[in-house]
Amino acid sequence: METIIKPIGNEYSEAAIDLILSIQQKEFNVPITIEDQPDLMAIEAFYYQSGGSFWGAFRNGELVGTIALIKYADNEAAIRKMFVKKEYRGKELGIAQQLLDILLTYCRENGIDQVYLGTVSILEAALRFYEKNNFVRIEKESLPDAFPVMQADNVFCHLNLNKQP
Repeated sequence: METIIKPIGNEYSEAAIDLILSIQQKEFNVPITIEDQPDLMAIEAFYYQSGGSFWGAFRNGELVGTIALIKYADNEAAIRKMFVKKEYRGKELGIAQQLLDILLTYCRENGIDQVYLGTVSILEAALRFYEKNNFVRIEKESLPDAFPVMQADNVFCHLNLNKQP
C-alpha cells in the first residue's frame, strides 16, 4: 500500500481537524482547541491565497498526515500543521519525511528560502526530526516580525535553504 501525498483544500477540513486535534489533545495533552486554530476551517483562504499550500498524506483513502505552509513574506514562510497519525509514524513508512520533502521542494520552486516553524517542547520526536533535517533552534526574539506565532508554541526553528547541500 503506497502513501499518496497531494494538496488538499476545504473539503478535507473535517478530516484534518479530527487528525490534528486528536494528536494535540489526546496524545500530547496540548491545551489547544479548534477555536485556537480557525485556519483548519478555512484551509484555502488561510494557506493558498498568500502563496502557501496544505498537503495531506493518504493511505487507503484515509488522511494519515498533514503539513502546511504559510507564506508571509516574499521569501519567507512558516511550516504549520505537521502531524502524522501515531500508527503511521517512523522511518519504515517515511510519511513525515515525504511531507517535509514535498514542502521544501515547493519552497525552492517558489522562491522561498527562509523557512521557520514553531512547536511545543513536549513534541521531542518532532524536534529531533526537524534537527535531523538541518533546522536550527532559534530564540523567539530571532523570528522575523511577520512570523505568525501560535500561542502554544515555545520552541522555534529556522532553515535557510540557500545553505543546504
